[in-house]
Amino acid sequence: MERTRRRRSSSGSRFQGWVPKADKRKSGRRDVRLVPAHIRVLGVGLSEDQRTFIRQRLSRKLEKFADSIERVSVRVKDVNGPRGGIDKVCRIKVVLSNLPSVVFEAQDVTLDVAVGGALTGTERAVRRSVQRRRMKPIKVGTRPRARLN
Repeated sequence: MERTRRRRSSSGSRFQGWVPKADKRKSGRRDVRLVPAHIRVLGVGLSEDQRTFIRQRLSRKLEKFADSIERVSVRVKDVNGPRGGIDKVCRIKVVLSNLPSVVFEAQDVTLDVAVGGALTGTERAVRRSVQRRRMKPIKVGTRPRARLN
């Protein structure tokens, strides 16, 4: 059996930091580059290369759900400051179309591990939410009620 690979665009698909309002209104967008991804930093120094790397990893993990995602927010902070310890926290919030938002948080000593854990957990949570939407909805109130005579 021969495996096929999807080709990535030559521009290196990644989430953007800003998207024009007219493009936001398009429903069912398929292009990963049209999903805005905001990276917020508190107490941690992130270089432009690290921000680009986070956007690329977000793109790889969430590109299959791009038509369901409205925007992504990544918050990175150092909880303890210069004291050290398990204090790097990465919280990723994914706003989905017609579904509740997905929030996942990971904490670790190093920033790379915290971001990697948050991305993996976010991908799993988004997959569950999108699959739940595709399933037949559960009917509420179909149980027969007891009658009082």
